[in-house]
Amino acid sequence: MAINPQAFDRVADTLKLGRDPASVRRRIEAAEGVLERMFTIPGTNQKFGLDVILDLVPVGGSVAAAAMGGWLVWEARNLGMSKWQMARMGGNVGVDMLLGAIPWVGAIPDFFFRSNSRNLKIIRRHLDRHHPATAVVEG
Repeated sequence: MAINPQAFDRVADTLKLGRDPASVRRRIEAAEGVLERMFTIPGTNQKFGLDVILDLVPVGGSVAAAAMGGWLVWEARNLGMSKWQMARMGGNVGVDMLLGAIPWVGAIPDFFFRSNSRNLKIIRRHLDRHHPATAVVEG
């Protein structure tokens, strides 16, 4: 298992706690990277994060992962996203929590159902539409 060094760099860069949409975007993207793409399985290009690792801990791990996913929903609320978007995001976190609640085996479906990545996509769409200056060109 290899650790993705860019994930640590992104987290360090985003510790500046601003309330503007650009700062929120950086924080959410860094959190999603830690939760979903922090490690790489050797010999493959498959990435996984803290969310899958926490699901190996019976019950408590799933709850902790859901709490971190809930933080993304809370940040979305602070951006003024619609209730429909927040309900979708909450549903993603709920499904992720239910899948991860199955001891040991729950990490397998959680490896494929990446609720935080889905929620980041919803937030990015909102930010690109309502705060276009926050868009980042990735290369």
